[in-house]
Amino acid sequence: MKAVLLALMLLIHPVAADPLPEGFVRLSDLAPGIAQDIRYARAFNFTGAPVPGYDAAECILTTRTATVLIAVEARLAADGYGLIVFDCYRPQRAVAHFVDWAEGPQTDAAGSGFFPGLTRADLFPMGFIAENSSHSLGVTVDAGLRRIGDPVLRPKAMKGDCAAPFPQRARESTLDMGTGFDCFSPLSGVGAAVGAATTANRDRLTAAMRAEGFRGYDAEWWHFRNAADPARKPQDFPVR
Repeated sequence: MKAVLLALMLLIHPVAADPLPEGFVRLSDLAPGIAQDIRYARAFNFTGAPVPGYDAAECILTTRTATVLIAVEARLAADGYGLIVFDCYRPQRAVAHFVDWAEGPQTDAAGSGFFPGLTRADLFPMGFIAENSSHSLGVTVDAGLRRIGDPVLRPKAMKGDCAAPFPQRARESTLDMGTGFDCFSPLSGVGAAVGAATTANRDRLTAAMRAEGFRGYDAEWWHFRNAADPARKPQDFPVR
């Protein structure tokens, strides 16, 4: 079924020749209707600046994982919802940059709203930053939930902090997910007490992802890995 779905998408949206390594695709070539806000290609992220390796705001995934993500979008669309994708394939140089940043000077005027009450040094033991990432395999996606027909919101500046109540923080969607994306806070955890309506939003996203074979990460409601995509070596080609 998923192979048939990919074949249909390729007929509708032919993929132009590109320099991506074999087995990788741009999600926008297959499913331009899936909303994207690739955060590390611009300054509104926890480092406060565009991240090395992100030359364009494009979601790149393995072909297999992109196909599965399209199936997730179709599943959500049946109930009037859709995805917004914040990060997909992540070059190894970006992963290394996050490590260097976390170990760097602890002055955080630009990024403190993303980790309220914490220092950069706290982010390693809490599991928010690591020396290796499955994103570099092209099988992992960071995603949120939106209603179909609602505008795609791409905030440019922090409002309050990422764990503030919904009306007081930068708006990423018309749906409350409990925290912003990349909010390094205990409230980002899958089991956090964030209220019934917000938990329902998280559960809807998680259920759709799990139904297509993605597996989550307990500390981050937005993080999902395609467990069925075969292991491969981490990659370092730039996002273009």
